[in-house]
Amino acid sequence: MHLKYLHTMVRVKDLEKSQAFYELLGLKETRRHDSEAGRFSLIFMAPEGQEDCPVELTYNWDGDDALPDDSRHFGHLAYEVGNIYEMCQHLMDNGVTINRPPRDGRMAFVRSPDNVSIELLQKGEALEPAEPWASMGNTGHW
Repeated sequence: MHLKYLHTMVRVKDLEKSQAFYELLGLKETRRHDSEAGRFSLIFMAPEGQEDCPVELTYNWDGDDALPDDSRHFGHLAYEVGNIYEMCQHLMDNGVTINRPPRDGRMAFVRSPDNVSIELLQKGEALEPAEPWASMGNTGHW
């Protein structure tokens, strides 16, 4: 039986903020579908060269009063990064809270503007523990 990963869908409340967040991670819009009849947009974003592994941002034009809620029931999206410390610093410099810092040089968690948990994993072996990350505590939950 054939099985192929297609995408992960997350609902977003503020499309501009959400797209900007995923762009900070390095994702680019790969395709878009706007439905006048359904009053929604589907924006697919993926890392360059990995267009077959997108996240689908679903935006309801008339809003969604349930967002953002605690999306832990969703689980998380996971992305491999070349340097976890550089990525976390880049995100912090752009106003993103690092909920679970990469104290171990291997793993961190952040939240999107829509409260989706994002796991960042160091490519290959963990980096040597380094400050300020090694002594940084958790913020909120992830």
